[in-house]
Amino acid sequence: MTGRLTRRAIAAGTLIAGASLLTAPRPLRAQGFPSGPIRLVVPFAPGGSTDLTARLVADGLGQRLGVPVVVENRPGAGATTGSQTVADAAPDGQTLVMSNIASHAISPALYGNLRYDPVRSFTHIAMVITNPSVWVVNPRSEIANLADLVRAAKAKPGGLDMASSGAGSSNHLLLVRFSELAGIEHTHIPFRGAGPAMTAVIAGQVPMMSDSLPSAAAHIRQGSVRAIAISSAQRHPAFPDVPTFREQGFDLSSTSWFALSGPAGMPAPVVERLHRETMAVIASPESRQRFAELGGTPGDMTPAQFTTFVAEEVARWAPVVRASGATPAS
Repeated sequence: MTGRLTRRAIAAGTLIAGASLLTAPRPLRAQGFPSGPIRLVVPFAPGGSTDLTARLVADGLGQRLGVPVVVENRPGAGATTGSQTVADAAPDGQTLVMSNIASHAISPALYGNLRYDPVRSFTHIAMVITNPSVWVVNPRSEIANLADLVRAAKAKPGGLDMASSGAGSSNHLLLVRFSELAGIEHTHIPFRGAGPAMTAVIAGQVPMMSDSLPSAAAHIRQGSVRAIAISSAQRHPAFPDVPTFREQGFDLSSTSWFALSGPAGMPAPVVERLHRETMAVIASPESRQRFAELGGTPGDMTPAQFTTFVAEEVARWAPVVRASGATPAS
């Protein structure tokens, strides 16, 4: 009898202990993360570098977190529309944004009525990729280099039409700065993403565009567009035949970046896990090969380093925007 009671007591104690373990606080599950599908907002239309990078990250994160990571394209106003959506979201890690140089460095100086602060309104999680810009023209175009571009712009009243993924992008600012250095006029044609802009160049609707290398890479290799200049300091190993701006007499260089951010106030354990899993995704051989094909360089920053970097980018680009005189319509 005593033995049976002892065994029952042990069994009861085990059940109570198990229940205690189930209800005890857990560093991540206490916040219920991830509680379901994660929404990754891309503040540009599909088909551009931001979108391509986001989908690569989403696939890898989904596998590692065990929940779908759904890419949602919300373009508009120099990448600020989608970014504002995330700044307003609950800080639980279930809504993230593919932050970038346009939404978090250039547009804050370009748009005077933003409701978000690029540093304080977000939790900056992980730098994903950096890459140069490349200028492309329709392959049937007579423009083969920057000298040809300058001549074509000077020959056209009002200047040449020049496209970009949207007002406030680094590609937009590169167009403005080049026009100043070359002494030419241009008409900026902002699209709601690099994909639609590239389609217009391929169709011959606009003569050229300034694009981030990852979104242009496949089109250059396929011959659907011709690259005439790249903004890296040296020629890019993935495209050694494309000359730099400096080689062609223009002291210009520019690098874009794409990263993972969320609303301000996210719990530290959630940030730490998202950073760790994102770093694992971009460190995988498959991702590194894909980045190399696209002409991008994987990022390597802690959340604290990335937050400092964003603050430095805001400070660096604000005087550039003011000095250029660029506006959303320029």
